[in-house]
Amino acid sequence: MSVVYSRAPLRLPLGGGGTDLPSYYREFGGFLVAGAIDKYVHMFVHAAFQKRYRMKYSESEEVDEISEIRHPILREALLRHWQGSPLEIASVADVPAGTGMGSSGSFAVCLLKALAHARRRSITPHALAEAACHIEIDVLGEPVGKQDQYVAAHGGICAYTFLSDDRVEVVPLDLETETLRRLRERLLLFYTGDARSASVILADQDNRSRSHDPEMLENLHHTKELGHESRVMLESGDLDGFAALMHEHWENKRKRSPGMANAHIDHLYEVAREAGTIGGKLVGAGGGGFLLVYSSHPEDTRQALAEENAQELTFDFDCSGAYATENN
Repeated sequence: MSVVYSRAPLRLPLGGGGTDLPSYYREFGGFLVAGAIDKYVHMFVHAAFQKRYRMKYSESEEVDEISEIRHPILREALLRHWQGSPLEIASVADVPAGTGMGSSGSFAVCLLKALAHARRRSITPHALAEAACHIEIDVLGEPVGKQDQYVAAHGGICAYTFLSDDRVEVVPLDLETETLRRLRERLLLFYTGDARSASVILADQDNRSRSHDPEMLENLHHTKELGHESRVMLESGDLDGFAALMHEHWENKRKRSPGMANAHIDHLYEVAREAGTIGGKLVGAGGGGFLLVYSSHPEDTRQALAEENAQELTFDFDCSGAYATENN
């Protein structure tokens, strides 16, 4: 085997995020809309002449046995999906971890796609996503949902229905060309300057869902409704209506768990609203990362947030999902 290169896209939640956690959807069913973007986790896998396992990510490891690998996703994926000689694996991402774009799910999908390619085996997006979910949710017990893995595997802008029996239905949104053009022009991403693990916020939601906390369940029921309404607005081309739902979604999300926002994030959002933004929200579980806004006056919003030193991340949508190739 020569060097295998793989990549998996990061994602933007467009409505209904949070209803993909098993503690909620296994009882009530979940629904969300999300889009993959052209920002990726990249990975290189090499087996030739390797005597030990060498892992390079934000840290470096070199071990004799897979079980000795500290990185949990690398270790558990290799234990289950690799039986060959030792590997050298190096990864890098286009955005920092902890910024709300589903990087751990994309990392798992990217790794599993590379390992399948290295073993000369095809793997469907569904099987890829489920394998990644199994490692993160079932094996490692992380309080995460299935959104990140499914978006990374499938790509595109899709509606995801999470059924109580753990099946997931994926339907690409039927968007007019003009609707997609306006989304590309008017959806803007700005880095708030804060990166943090989503585990604490997600664990709070997960625990309260399991205990049938009435406030949490009511919040998630409403979130799911907003997801369905967002799909209708997007497919009908009513992007101002969609943006208004983004604002309602954010107000609802702020009530869900402590630490969802802070004074700096609130200030940036108010500045954006005063400069043409109709609606927006933090991507991911909250607490930091990227602020996604839909603006009727994109250049005014860009200028206003630039004056606040909020760095913009320009992006397009990814329609290919996880990808792997081999450098011969």
